[in-house]
Amino acid sequence: MPLRRHCQRTSCSNRAVTTLTYDYAHQSVALGPLSPAPVPGAYDLCRRHAERTSVPNGWELIRLPGLDEAPPPPPTDDLLALADAIREVGLRDDDPALLRAAGLEDRDPILDGSVVVLAERGHLRVIADR
Repeated sequence: MPLRRHCQRTSCSNRAVTTLTYDYAHQSVALGPLSPAPVPGAYDLCRRHAERTSVPNGWELIRLPGLDEAPPPPPTDDLLALADAIREVGLRDDDPALLRAAGLEDRDPILDGSVVVLAERGHLRVIADR
């Protein structure tokens, strides 16, 4: 369940229903439906504060259509992609901790002699096959 976003006006805890953005270059303020995700530089407002919004002298207030509509649900394909990615990480079989627990630790190619170390600096090594 997505987190409920609240109005960003001081001491207001009502549910946000609109997003307000400033366009300083064009001296305009856009008030539209609540964005699907929080946007840096934008302000989420409740219905009461959205209706009472005013702009500085010389600025234009643009009220976009759809203010009375509920925000769209997040796309399911994004949620499914995220779930698949999490599942894939959870099903990895190359995790060293899992290999140790199963007694299948990876062999160290340096110790078994299959590679030779050409140079070392800190934790980095330049290696070559024998």
